Amino acid sequence: MDLISALQFLKLNEIPEGWVDAVWELEFTEMKALDDTIDQELTATREKPFKTLIQCLLTHATEQPHSTVSDGASQNIWVTLQENGVSVKSLVAVLSFFVLRAKNKVANVQQRLSGLYAASLYLLLLRVPGSIANKVFHEVLLDTCSDMTSHCWPQDSGKKRKKDGLKSSQTEGKRSKPQRKDTAEMEMDEDEDEEEELHFSGQDLMKIREAVSLLIQSLLRLLQTFPLKDIPQSSRNCSQIFSKLLYFEPVIGNLTFAVQQDVTQLRSLPEMAVYGLKLLCSPKHGDQKESLQRVFHRLLYVILMMNKGNRGKPSLLAPNQATLTTRNHAIQFVCHLVEEFKELALPLLQILLQHICFQMVEKSEFRSHGAQAVGMLVSHMESTDYACFVKWLFNFSRHSKMVHRLFSVDVVMVLLEQQERRLQKCQDAELAGFLPHKFLIQNLLFARRMDESPTVQGHALSCLAQCLELPSLNATRAVHNLFCATGTQTVLEGEFTEGTPSSQNSQKTYRTLPFRTVEISSADSSGYDAKENLALLLRRVKDSKTNVRKAALQALVGLLKHGVIPLNWENLETLSERCRDPAVSVKKKALQCMGELLATKPECSVVQKAWLQGVFPAVVDSENSVQDKALEALDQVLLGQVKPYSTNRHLDASERLTWDLLALLCHECQNLSRYFSRAFTIWSKQGKFTPSFITNLMSHTEADHAAGAWLLLSKVVTSSPRLPYGKILDAWDIMVSSKDVNVTTCCHILSVMGDIAAHLNEDTKERIVADLTSWLKAFTLSLKVISAAVQTLYQLGHSEDIKQTQAFLNQHCGELVSICEAYLADIILSENGAQSLNEELMIKHLHTLGVVSLHCPAKVGKKTVLLVESVLTAHSDKLAECQEELPVSLPLSQFKENSLPSRVKAHGVITLGKLCLQHEELVQKYLPVFARELEVGTEVAVRNNIVVIMCDLCVRYTNIVDHYIPNISACLRDDEAVIREQTLIMLTNLLQEEFVKWKGSLFFRFMVALVDPVPAIASLCEYCLLHLLLKKNPEMLSQHFIECIFHFNSYSKHKSYNKFPQSEREKISFSLKGAENREKRFRIYRFLLEHFTDAQRFNITNKINQTVLACFADEELPLDANGAEILSETFNILSLKEMKLQAISTPAGGATGEEPDEENMASVAKAVLEAAKKKVVSQVQKKTFIENTVPLIISLKSLLEQKRSPILRDLMTYLQVTMQDYRNEVKEFFSGDEQLAAEVEFALKMAEKEREMQEQMDNCSLTGDTNMAIAQDAVQDSSVKLKPLLPFNFATPQPPCPNPKLARLALSDRCVSRSRQEEHAQSKSMTLEQTVILKGSVNDRAFSTPKGVNVNLTFNEGLSAIFSDQGTGLSGESSVLHVRRNEHQASARRQWNVQSPLRQKRRPSRV
Repeated sequence: MDLISALQFLKLNEIPEGWVDAVWELEFTEMKALDDTIDQELTATREKPFKTLIQCLLTHATEQPHSTVSDGASQNIWVTLQENGVSVKSLVAVLSFFVLRAKNKVANVQQRLSGLYAASLYLLLLRVPGSIANKVFHEVLLDTCSDMTSHCWPQDSGKKRKKDGLKSSQTEGKRSKPQRKDTAEMEMDEDEDEEEELHFSGQDLMKIREAVSLLIQSLLRLLQTFPLKDIPQSSRNCSQIFSKLLYFEPVIGNLTFAVQQDVTQLRSLPEMAVYGLKLLCSPKHGDQKESLQRVFHRLLYVILMMNKGNRGKPSLLAPNQATLTTRNHAIQFVCHLVEEFKELALPLLQILLQHICFQMVEKSEFRSHGAQAVGMLVSHMESTDYACFVKWLFNFSRHSKMVHRLFSVDVVMVLLEQQERRLQKCQDAELAGFLPHKFLIQNLLFARRMDESPTVQGHALSCLAQCLELPSLNATRAVHNLFCATGTQTVLEGEFTEGTPSSQNSQKTYRTLPFRTVEISSADSSGYDAKENLALLLRRVKDSKTNVRKAALQALVGLLKHGVIPLNWENLETLSERCRDPAVSVKKKALQCMGELLATKPECSVVQKAWLQGVFPAVVDSENSVQDKALEALDQVLLGQVKPYSTNRHLDASERLTWDLLALLCHECQNLSRYFSRAFTIWSKQGKFTPSFITNLMSHTEADHAAGAWLLLSKVVTSSPRLPYGKILDAWDIMVSSKDVNVTTCCHILSVMGDIAAHLNEDTKERIVADLTSWLKAFTLSLKVISAAVQTLYQLGHSEDIKQTQAFLNQHCGELVSICEAYLADIILSENGAQSLNEELMIKHLHTLGVVSLHCPAKVGKKTVLLVESVLTAHSDKLAECQEELPVSLPLSQFKENSLPSRVKAHGVITLGKLCLQHEELVQKYLPVFARELEVGTEVAVRNNIVVIMCDLCVRYTNIVDHYIPNISACLRDDEAVIREQTLIMLTNLLQEEFVKWKGSLFFRFMVALVDPVPAIASLCEYCLLHLLLKKNPEMLSQHFIECIFHFNSYSKHKSYNKFPQSEREKISFSLKGAENREKRFRIYRFLLEHFTDAQRFNITNKINQTVLACFADEELPLDANGAEILSETFNILSLKEMKLQAISTPAGGATGEEPDEENMASVAKAVLEAAKKKVVSQVQKKTFIENTVPLIISLKSLLEQKRSPILRDLMTYLQVTMQDYRNEVKEFFSGDEQLAAEVEFALKMAEKEREMQEQMDNCSLTGDTNMAIAQDAVQDSSVKLKPLLPFNFATPQPPCPNPKLARLALSDRCVSRSRQEEHAQSKSMTLEQTVILKGSVNDRAFSTPKGVNVNLTFNEGLSAIFSDQGTGLSGESSVLHVRRNEHQASARRQWNVQSPLRQKRRPSRV
């Protein structure tokens, strides 16, 4: 069919000329209504006529290149149309009719198909030579037809992505005001509602997809011949269209980027889009550098997995498989462009990398993919360009925004995975220092260990541990150099390090054979620095932030696993302690780390001990998940490796580890046995102990490691239904007949015998009882075995009949009591008994007497008690006559001294305490004696045991012992540290179980323990208060706070406080009065205030006003010397920063002062709620201060002025601190005292001046430091003289040229405020404040740096700007940045807050 026939369906002859002229006058921006008849005819057109017409145009296009008449061939179509009276103007207008109708959101399938085909027709017409001369071209219609895909393809999936999509990637942390919907927007909403009602079948979607494919092919054909050099706006639109099409559908197979002449060979739309982007980079469409820049800009957001529209902030896409695939294709395409265009694309690649880094969000998944993208792109760089990027990254890693510093760590880790660049390949000597992995690790990664953000700190430490797993041994060596001055390293051939030409220190060049071990001495890492780095890492393990502690644990384990730091107990204990961390996640991480270390070093006994010390206590953790993790580790390491034993089989490594750990539990770590018992209780409920397990375990009882087997068996026996009793009895017989028996093993066998007693017959029981009693009567057993034997004896005699059981015990235990009593009488009543005393035998008799007396209290007579008492005193005459009792008013040590050793007396006290447990009359008799002994006794062991006895008696005889709690608590100030620690532990247990209440002076004595001279005791006290006692009584600290002020200053004139009874000795002992104890008092005050809630702080402040300040203002309390001290201390307490409400004092963004990005917050609503809460709390506090505090302050100031008291200085200091938040409202607050208001304002001004002066001095002292190394001197650039910048479109990106002093300051990793840095930067020839936007200077410019000028314009960020989002119209505003010198500054400089290089606001272009 010829062309004219194919055009008949468009009814061009029936179209009114007026309508055509109106459409052209509207410039194709609005749809002009047609006559109803024509409208209906055109609307009824199906897709077949469009396809026929498109085929005719394609046929003409293919014939024209073969024509011999150049001019005639090119004008063939236009001549044909003119000869047949077809108006080109009408043709274009009718095509626009279909196109504009299809743009309607409620267009049906047929209208959308017609619009797509009409757009294809227009693009094919425009492709025909002579189209411009025949007035076919119109820029607006071209852009509209090119972008028909976004209008015609159903957007349902896009809406769903928008609803489910992620939050904006860029935010300023501010709330945006809700915009009012106008009428147009409401109409759009109605249209959207109508569109939602449209449903497209699968067949409809296939038709639309076919039409879209034809449209894109037509656009590609157009770009092959039609230059866009003079219409950059269309070129920008095309790049945006193609970038969106990358997401249109999945690609089967891999994308190919070779030049395609025939677009019909491209099957998928993403393939067409890639080809289109490549066509846009050809010279016919404008300057290739600008075209590449434009394409890279669009691909930037594909790589970042963001959706970027014409305006506004980009939004994150869901990182699903389709998005990741498209991202990978974009990265591959960028790499292809770099390989093809070489030098032309490399500067743009630098810009692209910079913007990937700069626009990265905090979400870990996006950071991970972004870092991988940077690594893939960097791999296509030469060494010099790579060094330039690393140099820029080095400066970027010190950026003020946390997310940038965080992402720099991710990038470093990806770069470390690549092969290290050779120094010889870098032509620039200054840049060569940036190539080695050592620079990345030590100057970028490890430098972040001191970052002000805990998130960055933690991430850097976590990555540091991963560096040791890298294949590059140079990277491993760099980590070694950080933590040890000299290390032994294995260096692979080809991996060598050379000193940079600019380095001040001469370094060796390592060239060794493969796997040859050499000794490496680090020139830039002294032993002192290594110790400091290790000490810092150990401090980070105890950091206040959870994520920092977890990361530090991972780093510490990595260093230990690879032998970077020694496996000594100090390092391992730090790791083990974190298994008891307050944070659950840290505990789990510590347990995981301990497991990894044990798996790596299974034969190291120190590691084994640390693992036991860390894992076992976690079995009784309050968090179930921690318990489960600990039980899982124990099950895997201990139970899971119990296999049948055979002398012919060697134990493998895991089995040897199991028995080594059990051996430690039997000897060095016996204190962990109680945790082990808890684990077995849980496992027994889970049915872990099968008959096969018991059989395997019994096979080990005759091996060399039998002690561990008996330990396990003693725990398992109670929960096992069937046991091989014969083997157990055989082992018992062997043990009884053996002369050399291990104490621990003996105790475990005794425990097993006691547990199986119920299953033994009477004959066997009698035989075992006879063996036990003969053992006990021989008094050759150790104290531990004696206790175990008596317990086994009780289990053997236990029966359901209580009387029968007691008779058995009276018989056997009573016999032992008689033997012990006779022995003691021989020693004590004999004149020479003490001289021939066997100390060990005496102790065993006393211990046996104490243990068996608990089972047969009726067999203990008065003589037995007096004999035990005589161990501590000497009154043999009264014992012989048994006449009257001892007077109870005197301590044991006040009787006539005997010559018995201190150890014997200590055991005698314990035995006496056990006798008291069964006889209440003995408790009433000896408690006063014990209390007096605590006060005046001289033997440490005796007094320590008395503390234990009195606290045990408190459990059984609470009411009786309660009166002696002050005597016990007085030991918290004992001269001996062991007694203070024992008292603290025992009292904490009683308080936990509520046998003792916080009455009298007990709380204040606990507080004094917080400032104990022994740090371990002070730390233990803090743990007891916070983690054990505060949970049971949250108001405990606030209830006693005010009384602490009076108590510690020994002030008793207040009518309510410090009135409980105390002896003079106790008052002196616990007093913290005086200037010499001021630091201790305020340490206590700060501790209390730090653990208050805001409500408690608020109430305490009001209570201090009412009960302290008001008393002095009303002169209820005299302002004498002691009163002045109280008032001064009160003002100092009120001035503490810990007294401020956290809701008000905490800065926005958290304690670290970070700017909270939207993606970093759990919810924007939460931030809004916190801000509202802060405002409300501030208003309430302000009102309370004005109503309650200000009148008291005015009254007190008047009183202090009358008395000319020096306390007035403290009052003014308090006001100065308090009014910092209300400095503009001083006159309002103190309207009743104008003089006081003036004084406060003056004090605030003077304080501000002093603060500024101090900051300047600190700044000078910091920047004056010339000894700080600067990245091996490789980052010191020569100064660049800045000139006024001219507007242009592109500049080669360069890393920033920082002031050397500022570089040294940044490398020092000191936390200096940003304001100080800006002050120091004012001495530079170009500052951020001097950068302004000149509007209207240049039209249609999209880049921010002058063309052809080699200059570093970095916005203080080290970042070159990328292509503009939008073009500018003829009269639009430009966004070109200019820089003016100091002498040309405007009078009112604009303070910039650069959020990103694309944050500049532009007006949209007109179409």
